[in-house]
Amino acid sequence: MPPLPAAPLPTDPRAWRIGLVGYGEVGRILAEDLRARGVAVTAFDLKLVEAASAAPLQAHAAAHGVVLAPHHAALAGTSDFIISAVTASQTLAVARACAPALSAGAFFLDFNSASPGTKGQAAALIDAAGGRYVEGAVMTSVPPYRSRVPLLLGGPWAATLSPLVNALGFASRVGSPTLGVASATKMCRSVMIKGLEAMVIESFTAARHFGVEDALIDSLQETFPGIDWEKQAAYFFQRVIEHGRRRSEEVREVAATVAEAGLTPWSASGTAARQAWVADLADAGVFGERGTPGFARSPDWRPEADRLRAAAAARPAQNPTAPAPPEPLPVNRPPRA
Repeated sequence: MPPLPAAPLPTDPRAWRIGLVGYGEVGRILAEDLRARGVAVTAFDLKLVEAASAAPLQAHAAAHGVVLAPHHAALAGTSDFIISAVTASQTLAVARACAPALSAGAFFLDFNSASPGTKGQAAALIDAAGGRYVEGAVMTSVPPYRSRVPLLLGGPWAATLSPLVNALGFASRVGSPTLGVASATKMCRSVMIKGLEAMVIESFTAARHFGVEDALIDSLQETFPGIDWEKQAAYFFQRVIEHGRRRSEEVREVAATVAEAGLTPWSASGTAARQAWVADLADAGVFGERGTPGFARSPDWRPEADRLRAAAAARPAQNPTAPAPPEPLPVNRPPRA
């Protein structure tokens, strides 16, 4: 659609009223960094609706001077710039909930790991309501980089927004003025990155069962000498145990992206199943209690793999099984005389 007339936003983005939809790990990191720059931040998260899940979010907001909104519309109606940082499955729901209350010309940065098709639907909702939608593709894990995480922007408003958010401490660059290109880049990358996480968990846990983990790591180290496999495996286990639910939802969007390309998403579908399995076990307390200091923080992947092995043995019905084997291939035999 053609660009809308510029909204009367403050020329200095540090004077913007910023709304964060999603106050999980990413949202809280962004809030901390923005507040450190003196920027006004309002946040909303569905977890605020329930008292038990709201308490830690309320404590964090109070500690950092973040205003908590009671619902999407209250946040959208008072924000110059909205960042949507929720789980992939909520991408459209957030756009739909915010759109009716948007101020004309407000920027809406969609941080979520969703397919190009989903981002296009979200953009249509925001643009039709008079907002300015920008797709954002976060190109690596947020915690090590915080707000400086490499961020690829896309869509007609990307070039306008990029220098403004960079003035707020972000590290964005424009991927393309065409909506969907940035998301496609992110999703295709996730086939590899999230797939590697799932493969390491599956490979290393199976190796632990057979007692060949040291030989496996030695072989991987020889083939890929640039990776510290012990350290990388521990990190992958930590991240999937803590965020497997969010990751599995993202990889379902990855599978949708692969399907949009006309391919059957065998790898992505398997990755989503493995990540969801670990998430189910984490929710069941297999790795300890969420929120405690030791949860998903083991520097050694082996204890976590042993927990997975024990859980798989105790709950075979919940352990993803391999698909049925294909029909045997015909054996080439010489013709009978």
